[in-house]
Amino acid sequence: EIEAFVADRLLEAMWRESLWLIKDGICTTAELDDIIRFGFGLRFAQMGIFDTYRVAGGNDGMRHFIAQFGPCLEWPWTKLMNVPELTPELVELISSQSDQQSGHMSINEMERLRDKNLVSIQRALKENNWGVGKNLKEYENRLREKYHEKSYNELKLEKPILTWGCSQVPNYWSDYNGHMNEARYLDCFCSATDEFMKLIGCDENYVKNGGSYFSVETHIRHLAETKIGESISIETQLISGNAKKLHLFHTMRNNKNVITATGEHMLIHVSLKTRAASEPELNIVDKINAIFKHHCLLSKPEGMGKSITMDGSLTP
Repeated sequence: EIEAFVADRLLEAMWRESLWLIKDGICTTAELDDIIRFGFGLRFAQMGIFDTYRVAGGNDGMRHFIAQFGPCLEWPWTKLMNVPELTPELVELISSQSDQQSGHMSINEMERLRDKNLVSIQRALKENNWGVGKNLKEYENRLREKYHEKSYNELKLEKPILTWGCSQVPNYWSDYNGHMNEARYLDCFCSATDEFMKLIGCDENYVKNGGSYFSVETHIRHLAETKIGESISIETQLISGNAKKLHLFHTMRNNKNVITATGEHMLIHVSLKTRAASEPELNIVDKINAIFKHHCLLSKPEGMGKSITMDGSLTP
């Protein structure tokens, strides 16, 4: 336990210095915020202070940085140990500058914009598996984990396979209509296909050894809204059992068991060495045949094999 918190102590140091900069007329509140958000704030958001300064030290890292910039800490350019008196004049100066800076937006509008920007930053960091983005990626994987079949041996082959799910559709999957956007439907169905691949043995090691399945055709139907915050799950039915050619049909349901979308995928097994169609390994063939032996007895999914014609109607 320490007085205040680590983050609050750092923020107060910056806040003290900021008050002096405004009081002494060096910059306005808008200029100071720009200095932070266009400058070191961008680096601190994804590396923090020590990693940022380690990089600034060049190839010799932190030792060189401290040797070069350490002595300036003794220069009298900071007022961190002093606080300007918050006189009515200083309060009014800061408040009026703040109103001029962002008074055109309500606080609620600013909150929504802040949250949207934070989500976007986290999404970018997630793509690089870095910082808070890495935590977000691990969290989303945990949310989906309970939906996945644990192994091939645990499959109940007499029904479609539960291949993917999410306990809560995140708000950054939303489009301007407030429900899940088209790109995310494809992303979800691709994840379901990936899980099916892992179940039959086409996993990361298999791909490293030169074999994989390539998608050659996809058809998605949007049947109902998938709303932000609700859970979704995807079941997969193997339509065609030719091991060299896989025909998968995915059905997405929400937490009310309503079918919100379907995704139909055709995939071809390919040798990554020749980039041409090839036969999969026997262990994959055996698993596909075992699944198809049961799935071929299931009813054909409604909407399977349909496409959009010029007049907008669905045809076989």
